[in-house]
Amino acid sequence: MNILNIKKITLLLLLMPLFIQAQNFSNLDKSPMDQAKYPTSNRITKKVAIITYSRPQLKGRSFNDIVPQNKVWRTGANEATQVRFFSDVEINQTIIPAGDYTIFTIIDKEEITFIINTATNIWGAYSYKSDNDALRFKVPINKVKKSLEALSIAFNEEKGLPSIHFGWENVRFKIPFKVL
Repeated sequence: MNILNIKKITLLLLLMPLFIQAQNFSNLDKSPMDQAKYPTSNRITKKVAIITYSRPQLKGRSFNDIVPQNKVWRTGANEATQVRFFSDVEINQTIIPAGDYTIFTIIDKEEITFIINTATNIWGAYSYKSDNDALRFKVPINKVKKSLEALSIAFNEEKGLPSIHFGWENVRFKIPFKVL
């Protein structure tokens, strides 16, 4: 190797850290994305359902300040909450075939209208159409003392029957379902 090539390589190696530091990475999202899976055990790889959602946080605000009352809500932040069923399920006596769906809710003081919609890849609830509803029914709101800072969705099993649990601030509700 001649001296000119060695100088070029040395210069390149010296400038490399500048290029590496020039990468722009975004900050942590204010409403980070999360997933809830059923079955919940990581040892069980064959899942029945996965819910993907963004987790808005209270940050000194109240649930009623953030969530639109008596209007369709995306049930999270950013993109509308997505659910993928890998098996057919029955919710509120309605069979939902395996596939991808969006979860919407309508919040009232006493109850929540739970909606599974066939439209997917939706940002917010702006393009929501009730014609695409695969399921819509009302569930009571359960108020509790313990407040949750961030929207949380989890699967739980009671007496062998799975259910989806939703919680934020002191509002809780659950959606039981059967795997077919």
